Amino acid sequence: MLGIYSGPSVDRHSLDNENPELPASVSKKFKPPDNRIYADFEVCPLEPERKDTMQAVCIESAKHVVAK
Repeated sequence: MLGIYSGPSVDRHSLDNENPELPASVSKKFKPPDNRIYADFEVCPLEPERKDTMQAVCIESAKHVVAK
């Protein structure tokens, strides 16, 4: 499971993951809570992967973006 942040730093006590910076291809179509986004995402890890823990990442790019 991934937690989306603006990056490059992660503060789990801030609200950065409530409204992270997104690529233009996503932000122009993503209108929460009215829809969901499906795409081929390229993500950049912001912290090491740990078993049974959500990993913080930022979205580098998104292709084939579909809003439903």
